Amino acid sequence: MKFATRLLAATALTMALGSAASAKTLVYCSEGSPEGFDPALYTAGTTFDAASRTVYNRLVEFKHGSTEIEPGLAESWEVSEDGTEYTFKLRSDAQFQTTDFFTPTRPLNADDVIFSFERQLKSDNPWNQYVTGASWEYANGMGFPDLIESIEKVDDLTVKFTLTRPEAPFLADLAMDFASIMSKEYADKLEADGNMATLNQQPLGTGPFQFVAYQPDAVIRYGAHPDYWAGKQPIDDLVFAITTDASVRAQKLLAGECHIMPYPNAADVESMQANESLTVLEQEGLNVAYLAYNTTQAPFDKVEVRKALNKAVNKQAIVDAVFQGAATVAKNPIPPTMWSYDDTIEDDTYDPEAAKKMLEEAGVTDLSMKLWAMPVSRPYMLNARRAAELMQADLQKVGVTSEIVSYEWGEYLDKSKAKDRDGAVMLGWTGDNGDPDNFLDTLLGCDAVGGNNRAQWCSEEFDSLVSKAKETSDQAERVELYKQAQKVFKEEAPWMTIDHSTVFMPMQKPVQNFVQDPLGYHRFDGVDIAE
Repeated sequence: MKFATRLLAATALTMALGSAASAKTLVYCSEGSPEGFDPALYTAGTTFDAASRTVYNRLVEFKHGSTEIEPGLAESWEVSEDGTEYTFKLRSDAQFQTTDFFTPTRPLNADDVIFSFERQLKSDNPWNQYVTGASWEYANGMGFPDLIESIEKVDDLTVKFTLTRPEAPFLADLAMDFASIMSKEYADKLEADGNMATLNQQPLGTGPFQFVAYQPDAVIRYGAHPDYWAGKQPIDDLVFAITTDASVRAQKLLAGECHIMPYPNAADVESMQANESLTVLEQEGLNVAYLAYNTTQAPFDKVEVRKALNKAVNKQAIVDAVFQGAATVAKNPIPPTMWSYDDTIEDDTYDPEAAKKMLEEAGVTDLSMKLWAMPVSRPYMLNARRAAELMQADLQKVGVTSEIVSYEWGEYLDKSKAKDRDGAVMLGWTGDNGDPDNFLDTLLGCDAVGGNNRAQWCSEEFDSLVSKAKETSDQAERVELYKQAQKVFKEEAPWMTIDHSTVFMPMQKPVQNFVQDPLGYHRFDGVDIAE
């Protein structure tokens, strides 16, 4: 069966590349499979690359290579003086894609916007649980059900959001992937047919590329949306060749089997930079890797134990081994390139003897724990297994036995959310919107427990600080509140902060106009291939 799957994948890729003579095809060697194609249900960048940044648009968008907001499906917007009303004027020419599985009869209107959000906000909405156990991690974790009082259709091309309170990051939040706008007409047809789950399998939006087919764990195919409101794309066909092993991705890139690959092995970067057939983009990542303790489970419910384990691990050795120096040791939950970063905070120093003593004083002996290691490369952690092995060896030196566990990527993300999860889970984050709230509240807020908050940590003091920061538009005040929140985080140590990485993006020389994104997205709108 595995051989058959590989054969089909190879055949599909060969067909895609073979079509280049009659159509311009770009092949992207992606690092993993999407969890699904409804971006509001998930949080992984792999899924967003495959769904929200290809098939969909949002009311507002981030400019290429920037965290600056620009018009998307909304041509313009107005915000009330008190910051609680946002009125968006929609484009009149945003056409939904016509595919083999659905033909739309109208362009985008306010009904689509209302549908896209209300399904996430209202538990009695028929689409709220169309996927069993849907948790709407972003919407819920960011408190949107409490924040958004109503969404009103003013007319077909005007929609008004009324908030229960001012929310400084709200406009940037609407440029995030979970805020992608779906077709209500398509959803209505699926509901009438009793086939609602198809929304997460066969996506349809207004974006630059339309979905053609997906062969799980092998290939995703897209075609350029011919009626895209911003103009048809330079490339006709886009292929995601799913290749989980970084060494294999590099081989495919060098052999001309793909045009772009993400997350190269650190050891391969120097030779790629020296290769005249390649271009290697480089950017300091807006990211953090961490090990989240389950703070509700003994003995990780004791801050002394968490701090002891933090002192037991040599994080610089991980940076050296996994990134070959192309990363810095992390001490805060936000990266140093983020505004409000508090550089005065002191990190837990590597001190095995002190760690051993702290564990003894906490009454912890013969501790056995699970170390969760990601199965895929991420920008913030290129090789989680190697990092976990180094942690395992360090922990053994202070008398802690650890077992490294992993799962398929989608299962890993799902299982690691569980409030009763055993052990500490390795994960990370690349900023979604350039705002500290997207790290501090999204990953560590009380509303995110059981979702993005893998530490299951709820600190009233921390939560109060980040909530106040969201409600003020005074930048200086927000900076001070976020700095206080970082101090609380460091005192409580729900994570072991590991690293902030530099991100490399190798591609073939003929690729033109690919822009490296500070938010970690891989976008192909505007990308071309020189003849």
